[in-house]
Amino acid sequence: MTTRVAAIDCGTNSIRLLVADVADDGTLVDLDRRMEVVRLGQGVDRTGVLAPEALSRTLDATRRYAGIIRDLGAERVRFVATSATRDARNRQEFVDGVTSILGVGPEVVSGDEEAALSFRGATVVAARHEAPYVVVDLGGGSTELVLGDAVPDAARSMDVGCVRMSERHLHCDPPTADEVAAARADVRAALDEASSVVDLGRASTLVGLAGTVTTVTAHALGLPAYDRDVINGAELTVEQVLAACDDLVGMSRAERAGLGFMHPGRVDVIAAGALVWSEVVRRVRDDVTAGGGSLATVVTSEHDILDGIALSIG
Repeated sequence: MTTRVAAIDCGTNSIRLLVADVADDGTLVDLDRRMEVVRLGQGVDRTGVLAPEALSRTLDATRRYAGIIRDLGAERVRFVATSATRDARNRQEFVDGVTSILGVGPEVVSGDEEAALSFRGATVVAARHEAPYVVVDLGGGSTELVLGDAVPDAARSMDVGCVRMSERHLHCDPPTADEVAAARADVRAALDEASSVVDLGRASTLVGLAGTVTTVTAHALGLPAYDRDVINGAELTVEQVLAACDDLVGMSRAERAGLGFMHPGRVDVIAAGALVWSEVVRRVRDDVTAGGGSLATVVTSEHDILDGIALSIG
């Protein structure tokens, strides 16, 4: 028996929809999967509120998604909102708007719950590799670190993400050495704090999720256009990942925009996202090495929090 569900993940940078049939054994078959960059978190790090134009873009996308959900006949709907709405003082405007459109309210989940949902989605790919896993969901406003095997053992949400770091530090085109150094220091400080909760050195497999990671992977693979099937499950060496990240950080906006796989909505924030991802990869590799192990490769998953949300209501 299957249940048709609709999962919406609304983050700081993008809003995504998955309509899928979920079987009793937990398998999931996509019917429609899409993403729009709405930049809901525009300015939240600085102002503490959701900008009116950002709210408008997000609610417009929600209306389009509501039509798809209705047309495909989803029986259950879950709308999960993450970092930007956790931080905003006027989040009730967002909650009321979504509720009036969908008939269900957005759940503004904690960082720990966000991490658990991401882990559940990622295990679709991670299960093919050796446990324990460190799963990293790199978003616009926050980055979730989760350690576990079949289920999470420890999780931590860090307030560093591609939009937040862009707005806080990377203002020149391309970023200056001082800007990059300040952003790296921010990420390293967050990792120092997170590692007291999540033992990164236990990782046998490092799995990266979400748009920054998949875009870095496309660059490392030299893809002429974005190809989800090629990117999903890709296993790159640590050196390949770091080289691709450093390349993206050093590019001008025009150079990034000219890459065939680059979504237009990521052009402005991918440098910061790549910087965050490079620091996470280095830290996990170094902590594994310090513990007597070795981390040679990194796995990319196209299955993430959106899949976790769908499975949670199937």
